[in-house]
Amino acid sequence: MSASNYYDEATARAGRLGCACPEDGPRELRRPLGTVRLAGGFALVVLAQALTLGALPLAGAMLAPRPELGTLPLAAFLAGAALASLPASFLLDAFGRRAGFALGASLGVAGGLIAAYGLMLAAFPLLIIGAAWLGAAQGFGMFYRHAAAFGAGAGGQGAAVARLLGAGVLAGLAGPLLAGAAEAAFSPFTFAGTLILAAIAQLGALAFAVTLPEARFSHAGLTVEAMRETGPATALTWKAVAVPTVLAALAWGAMTAAMAGAPLSLAGCSVGVPLISGVVAWHVVAMYAPALAGGALASRFGAGPLALVAAAVCVAAAATTAHAADAATITVAFLAVGAGWSLATLAATLMLHARGTPSRLQLAAHDGVLLVAALLGTFL
Repeated sequence: MSASNYYDEATARAGRLGCACPEDGPRELRRPLGTVRLAGGFALVVLAQALTLGALPLAGAMLAPRPELGTLPLAAFLAGAALASLPASFLLDAFGRRAGFALGASLGVAGGLIAAYGLMLAAFPLLIIGAAWLGAAQGFGMFYRHAAAFGAGAGGQGAAVARLLGAGVLAGLAGPLLAGAAEAAFSPFTFAGTLILAAIAQLGALAFAVTLPEARFSHAGLTVEAMRETGPATALTWKAVAVPTVLAALAWGAMTAAMAGAPLSLAGCSVGVPLISGVVAWHVVAMYAPALAGGALASRFGAGPLALVAAAVCVAAAATTAHAADAATITVAFLAVGAGWSLATLAATLMLHARGTPSRLQLAAHDGVLLVAALLGTFL
């Protein structure tokens, strides 16, 4: 077909460009590479998260002027993540994954250093500010799982998201060893070394982010893989967003309720700080290891039923954590909360992407609701 079929000579004039490109249908896009770099960046984001969540509840209790204010640093972390979710969604699409994830990691580097400086000065407000910046970085980091599902098509999304979440297992295993060395290096400033290490982890995530190929989330439905399975992308309805959002929000609220209370409960059972850090690290492993089998479970039983059962397990385990009186029961329930959260988050993500292509606003609303639920969970 010649270019004259697409070029309107009647409307052409000097200084105006005529397009000789057909516009009667969407073009297939080659899916950008970068799966390994996404997994590496996400693993470091999870490492920063594990270190931060392990330190903030106890650091808050240590520096708070009144006991009831001890959860404020953790609440600031979650509030920062919730507030960042909407701009993160739009920035990741407007400027691409490389710029968006790099910006989020940069906020995490600054936040970790500010929080550590606050601990060194015993300045509670600085700890809260640094925690909020670390949370903003986490708000960007949550979109890694959506990036893993980018353009994979319905048949490949489960495996793609499961592999990404499974990379978080490495963070949980490495966390205690690295945190112990960091604490020894910055003694006698308790938890300062842990938060500086969180900043270093975000710096590593920044290094991975700047090497990512460019890709925008709004183009996910036009990739070769997605169009080969389903044809051109269909828009996701808000009704389809509601159910996975509610189920995941229950799991997120239960998870942070347990995270806020379990370390303090273990301390009340005369468990030492190193052992508490180890329990938190295994909790992080439990938050990501089940996802390795989650894709297969979702294929066998369906993402919806898996999300429902996992959310119920998460809520029940969190209630057990809050009311148990011995360290062993608290530890087992705490690990069960992590496993329930892992499968609920994976299944809800698959539900969200399987029924159509979510918009930037829908992704932001989904993640924002999860983070608000997590914030509310810290006050339960």
